[in-house]
This record gives sequence, C-alpha cells and structure tokens, in this order.
Amino acid sequence: MTCELCTADRDVTPTTVTPRDDKVQLCEVCQAGLSDGPQDVPHWKCLNDAIWSTTPAVQVLAWRLLNRLEAAWARDLLDIAYLEPDVLAWAEAGLEEAPDVIHRDSNGAVLAAGDTVVLIKDLPVKGAGFTAKRGTAVRNISLVQDNETHIEGRVEGQRIVILTQFVKKS
Repeated sequence: MTCELCTADRDVTPTTVTPRDDKVQLCEVCQAGLSDGPQDVPHWKCLNDAIWSTTPAVQVLAWRLLNRLEAAWARDLLDIAYLEPDVLAWAEAGLEEAPDVIHRDSNGAVLAAGDTVVLIKDLPVKGAGFTAKRGTAVRNISLVQDNETHIEGRVEGQRIVILTQFVKKS
C-alpha cells in the first residue's frame, strides 16, 4: 500500500475523510499534517499531483491541506484547481472555522475574495524589480486569512502581497 497523497510506502494506515465515511490510505507525515497542520513544506509539493486525483476523497484532503499552507505556490495551485461542486462542498465542510478577520480598503469598504481593487499609490514591489502604478486594477484578489491588512493579487503577472491601506474597492 502507498500513501494516496505523497505515494510513500511506509507506515500507511486508512484515514476517514470527514464528514463522510470515505477512507484514504495515508502515511504518518500526511496524517500529522492533517491533524497538526502541514509543517514540512517541501513534503507538501506532492499536493501538485494529489489535487488532480480521480478519487474525490484524495482531492478533498489535498484541497484542505493546500488551504492551510502559507506558501504562494499552494495558493496558486488552489487558483487553478477545479473540484466538482459537491466535492468542494465536502472539502469546505471539513475545514475548521477561522476567526473572523475583516479586510477593509482605504475607505473602510469591506473586501471579499474575488473582488477587484485599484491601487491608490505607486508601490515599489520588493524582489520583483518594478513599481505597481497608481490606478492599476488588481482583479480577483485573495484575502490573507490571518492578517486583515494584507491581500494578494496579480500585478504585471506577479502574485504580490498588497497592504489594504493602499487600495480602494472598485
């Protein structure tokens, strides 16, 4: 038997994917990631393949783990991954409720994932070598779960973190 997420063949045991009774074979590292949160980021690159599995229970676990990872590649993968509506509902049903963090723009308007915002100031982008110009529309933003002052979006093809104080909702 091999782990259905990372294909490891050591210490594999069946794990129930709640709230349904479907079982998936997982190694100790993947089980620990589900219970304690994913720690070893290089190990979780296996989710690049697991999210595309033909087994809905494996897709659910991969989606849940990707949502808990802080890495930009995980968010990018979630942006392109597609789950059938019933599988997505199953995956969301098993997530723990996060504390309510409300993201607000510079005018106090509440921001939601998928909104479009406009930059109100030229922003130098560290590490990317360009300046995001005032008036640039950033479409389909993502909210940083644990920080109400940060959002993420693509500017000039780069995924960047933007402070909410420098945007207005459009």
